[in-house]
Amino acid sequence: MPVNDLGAERRARLAASRLYLVFPETGDPSMRGDPSARAAHGLPDLARGAVAGGVDIVQLREKHLPDDELVAVAKAMRALCERIGALLIVNDRPLVAREAGAHGVHVGQQDMSVGDARQLVGPGVLIGLSTHAREEIDAPQAAQADYIGVGPVHATPTKPGRPAVGLELVRYAASNAPKPFFAIGGLHAGNVAEVLGAGARRIVVLRAIADAGDPQAAARELREQLDAQPLDA
Repeated sequence: MPVNDLGAERRARLAASRLYLVFPETGDPSMRGDPSARAAHGLPDLARGAVAGGVDIVQLREKHLPDDELVAVAKAMRALCERIGALLIVNDRPLVAREAGAHGVHVGQQDMSVGDARQLVGPGVLIGLSTHAREEIDAPQAAQADYIGVGPVHATPTKPGRPAVGLELVRYAASNAPKPFFAIGGLHAGNVAEVLGAGARRIVVLRAIADAGDPQAAARELREQLDAQPLDA
């Protein structure tokens, strides 16, 4: 498929997406066992269950794996995601995303700029950007991204030291975000109604699905709440 068509197809899938799962990190040196082996055995099962329950997008966020190991994991996960119908995003590392053939890359405010990431990955790869304040939502690079994350809505151990932004920023994004936005940060089935009420129509979760005894059921519960609010509402 030509690159332009590939990018358009991925952006259409992104626009229709509601539920985004960040995989738990396997490369943390405090965890036991070989990280690549943990990823090879744990992530595919989690992905299958989560996608069957309604997850559209999954993200590999590995702060500790070397690039070559992460490329191997990402290639395997990209092949799986293509079979089960999900988009695969790599966090922070555009070169890894490009090498692995991932569908997208996600960058933070302190990482490589969206423009620089685009130069590396090309037009066919999705780029997401984290935002934590109104001025970041309004900044030019938010408009250059394909989607933005808005949060953390609630304090979360996956972002230590990052203060919660609450629902006010979600409300601001609902009226002002230049691209599709996903609310993120401490969200679960018990509080997702609050962010939907504030105008979010897409969310990112980690523990709400990854730590559940039945990831598929946990994803389905979240998806049912999301689908009750039309995207064009």
